[in-house]
Amino acid sequence: MGASESVPQKSIYEFTVKDSKGKDVDLSIYKGKVLLIVNVASKCGFTDSNYSQLTDLYNKYKHKGLEILAFPCNQFLKQEPGTSQEAHEFACTRYKAEYPIFQKARVNGPNAEPLYKFLKASKTGYFGSRIKWNFTKFLVDREGNVIGRYSPTTSPMAIEGDIKNALGDV
Repeated sequence: MGASESVPQKSIYEFTVKDSKGKDVDLSIYKGKVLLIVNVASKCGFTDSNYSQLTDLYNKYKHKGLEILAFPCNQFLKQEPGTSQEAHEFACTRYKAEYPIFQKARVNGPNAEPLYKFLKASKTGYFGSRIKWNFTKFLVDREGNVIGRYSPTTSPMAIEGDIKNALGDV
């Protein structure tokens, strides 16, 4: 973890993020849940398959403790051009997303969302801590530990086994 990625929090549950309407959401409300945290975009080549599969996973495992936390991001070729509320409406209308869609977030750079600084410091990827593209996924266990990081090209269904393991559903 470099100086620019310094993150004082020790747990994912110490973060507060904003929902699509700008209201604070304390991530401690997700204690005891398995979290799949994803930076999403509505105009990306990965949009259709990822959103469809995220909805399928959520519907299949929400009753067992899975929560998907989606953060619209416009840092990659401006593929999330609208407002946070428009991104929320897009996901909920087109893909029947029932999981939380948060406020648009930066995932790289000095103004990155603190949650993303923490996630990247907890689990580096192929390109180090930098997030390469839309639909990078982080898997967090029930204790708040980041246990997996998956590239944009890894489909949500390809990590179903890891989700089941984290849920204790093997």
